Amino acid sequence: MGCASSIHISDRVVYHSGKESEDSHSPQQTNTTQHQGNPASGIPLKAPNCKTTLTEVQFGPMKLFKDPLQVLLVFAKEDSQSNGFCWACEKANFRCSIARTPEAALECFLEKHHDLVIIDHRHSRHFDAEALCRSIRAVNSSENTVIVAVVKRPDREEASVMPLINAGFNRRYVENANMMACYNELLQLEHGEVRAQFKLRASNAIFTALEQSQEAIEITSEDQIIQYVNPAYESIMGYQQGELIGKEIIEVPKSEKNKPDLLETINSCIRKGKEWQGIYYAKKKNGDSIQQNVKITPVIGQGGKIRHYVSINRPLNDNNKSDKSSERVQAESQTDMQSSKHKDRRKGSLDVRSTTSRGSDGSSQRRHSSMARIHSMTIEAPITKVINIINAAQESSPMPVAEALDRVLEILRTTELYSPQLGTKDEDPHTNDLVGGLMTDGLRRLSGNEYIFSTKQPHHLPSHLITPLSLNDIPPRIALTMENEDSWDFDVFNLETATMKRPLTYLGLKIFSRFGVCEFLNCPEATLRSWLQVIEANYHSSNSYHNSSHAADVLHATAYFLCKERVKQSLDPIDEVAALIAATVHDVDHPGRTNSFLCNAGSELAILYNDTAVLESHHAALAFQITTKDDKCNIFKNMERNEYRTLRQAIIDMVLATEMTKHFEHVNKFVNSINKPLAALEESGGTEDEESVKSVLTTPENRILVKRMLIKCADISNPCRPLELCIEWAGRISEEYFAQTDEEKRQGLPVVMPVFDRNTCSIPKSQISFIDYFITDMFDAWDAFADLPNLMQHLDNNFKYWKGLDERKLHSLRPPPE
Repeated sequence: MGCASSIHISDRVVYHSGKESEDSHSPQQTNTTQHQGNPASGIPLKAPNCKTTLTEVQFGPMKLFKDPLQVLLVFAKEDSQSNGFCWACEKANFRCSIARTPEAALECFLEKHHDLVIIDHRHSRHFDAEALCRSIRAVNSSENTVIVAVVKRPDREEASVMPLINAGFNRRYVENANMMACYNELLQLEHGEVRAQFKLRASNAIFTALEQSQEAIEITSEDQIIQYVNPAYESIMGYQQGELIGKEIIEVPKSEKNKPDLLETINSCIRKGKEWQGIYYAKKKNGDSIQQNVKITPVIGQGGKIRHYVSINRPLNDNNKSDKSSERVQAESQTDMQSSKHKDRRKGSLDVRSTTSRGSDGSSQRRHSSMARIHSMTIEAPITKVINIINAAQESSPMPVAEALDRVLEILRTTELYSPQLGTKDEDPHTNDLVGGLMTDGLRRLSGNEYIFSTKQPHHLPSHLITPLSLNDIPPRIALTMENEDSWDFDVFNLETATMKRPLTYLGLKIFSRFGVCEFLNCPEATLRSWLQVIEANYHSSNSYHNSSHAADVLHATAYFLCKERVKQSLDPIDEVAALIAATVHDVDHPGRTNSFLCNAGSELAILYNDTAVLESHHAALAFQITTKDDKCNIFKNMERNEYRTLRQAIIDMVLATEMTKHFEHVNKFVNSINKPLAALEESGGTEDEESVKSVLTTPENRILVKRMLIKCADISNPCRPLELCIEWAGRISEEYFAQTDEEKRQGLPVVMPVFDRNTCSIPKSQISFIDYFITDMFDAWDAFADLPNLMQHLDNNFKYWKGLDERKLHSLRPPPE
């Protein structure tokens, strides 16, 4: 069967699909007809190849691939001219739609965003072609669309095309129904205006790269008039775009620190078409001089002449950092290539495939590898560097000096000096947005935009949950899903389904029973059941991620970590109970939006908590409010006052530790106060001194660090779960971020994580960035402490999975079906 054109005729729109049709009926019988030849000229039409092929277009160093043209024909009636273009589209293998009315044309354009629109301008009695063109041009997506007016053949004098140009048309076509004339016109349009617009459309990607670049970029004309500066330039130099665009370079103040003849040297080099690179002092708007590594590249344009100069400026300090980071990444890449075929950015992560059990040889080898990795961890906070210098100095110091330095280290490890230098990691938009969205309080506010998040809704026990269930009365199908709840591979989503989205109550009953929480709190099981139910009722089931299933997942991970030998050695029973309760309540009443969103929106919660740890403060406060206001669910009612205060403080501290702005502080403290001292003890003589180890593990300060690290790892352990669970969680958190971005755009608020746009986001890239930036270092440290080979294996597998999708340039959670 040939690839005959199929046209769907409706009241308003005709779709010319180019697909094969099995049957041929008359239009009166069905809504489909077929053309076997050119109705305008009688020339038989050769059926084009049905296979969709991409056209390759070279645009400078970019190689672009274009789908077949989308063409919209707007003709009030079918006539020889519309048929000529219809069959020309078919011959050229273009995708064609036909609209009969302006309304249908606009609706069709909004749906398909055609590359080429051809409008019948010959018969004003049917519709106003110029008004339709203006309507299409009013749509943002029409910027790169070519619109052609079909006009009557002039009787006498040639009319001016200015009215058409003013209406938004690109060109006119004097009516000629001959199919080959129509076909030739389409080919000229495709290789002329349409291709030019396609290249212009691709330039948007280049400008996006410029806007996102961390380097200051300035573009000037051949006369050295400033035409563009990017946001990084504005940030570094202190100017706004409007203050610079259109000015000559010589009008911008210069630093006196440069050599007198430097500018002349630069100009003489670039005017010859040569690139200049070197150190240059620029003068910021506030008058300060900044030393920069500058590269100026002349851009050759029309006529073989220099048409632009592109200047890329990098502050020298950042450049040094970047160079060091680059050297480190290159060294790591060589190590990775030697150890594995899988090349990635994870820093020398451990291959645990052969050490999944805790056999003495494998475990010992693995532990030494972990400790070696801890020593080489590159979390470059200034305090980390100080501690490393002091440690090195101790080795060659007399005893009194060494003891004094010990006291210095002890003081440093208990102060708030652990904020990292975030710029030392490789930067990309996904990482930048994750850091901006999760580690800032969103103080970039737009005046006049307030989004009120009500905190006045009652927090009570819903009537359908009043009757508490007993641990012994759990339905068999639910009990079956929890049989392996002590395994890391436990599937919380099966429990979510079995309990109709109430997994926290059931899992909480079982885990709290296993840890003897009721006995410790001296509270009846009925009180615990009521408490679990009211806490779960205050999680938002409408959130795709921050709901009670996430709380159940974090509770499960917390319980799993509490069973690890090193953790048990460090923590007391009150710490274990605090950890389980903190995990249960750590996201209660989460609105499904980040702290940055709430601060930018001027929400009641952000105002209440002074834009600081807004959600975490709310979770902790609300948990105690709803627990203590009703004796039926007050699990603390029978506790002795001092013990309650200790427990309460521990719970609050752990919930606040889940706030991401202090992520690196917590990880740094853990590494320097626990990992490294333990590693030193292990390496000192090959055997561990039990008393020395105990002294490291059980000091009050270090117990706090262990509890913080435990709940942090439990809270963001999704990348360490089995692949299917990891994928499901990735989809849920992405959807929640997409919804936030949608709402920020609707409310006119700053978009704190622009890469999480549901239309453009690459989920694999976001997962890779999250693992690289937040997960790898933290779980390396936690694994070295708690010994978690299965988690590290899952992390490695999951990272490879996301990396594989990204290398295939896929943006989705899963590859397309084979």
